[in-house]
Amino acid sequence: MSTAVYPGTFDPITNGHYDLIERAARLFDHVVVAIATNPGKAPALDIDARIALARQVVAQHDNVEVVGFSGLLTEFMRQRQARILLRGLRAVSDFEYELQLANMNRAQMPDLETVFLTPEVENSYISSTLVREISRLGGDVSQHVHPEVAEALRSRYNS
Repeated sequence: MSTAVYPGTFDPITNGHYDLIERAARLFDHVVVAIATNPGKAPALDIDARIALARQVVAQHDNVEVVGFSGLLTEFMRQRQARILLRGLRAVSDFEYELQLANMNRAQMPDLETVFLTPEVENSYISSTLVREISRLGGDVSQHVHPEVAEALRSRYNS
């Protein structure tokens, strides 16, 4: 069975993330959306909220699982017995950083393969950072995220 792990902070999960998850669900037997706690960042939404929102967004996909993790991604991959790492590339500017990550991950886990997917054009400019900033400033992000995510962000920034 092929298992792909799609890691990230997903703060918040966007339509761009969902686009990649949906396509990965057609390509792989099992997709694990691995939501990182990442103590180096100060997320807008706590880990439990990010996991719950991601589960709502991907609920119709039986072969997609959402879990939280902390620590090294390669250790998580070993624990899950997964060798395929899924990453998204929105623009050429993402490639250099993603290539560096892929090579570092492969240095730690030689049998790991990184697969890059690009989002649909209408999702290529969406980033969690931009969605958070628009939401924080009172803007409408409903065209970029699932309705439950938009509501969570409204609650977070308008309270």
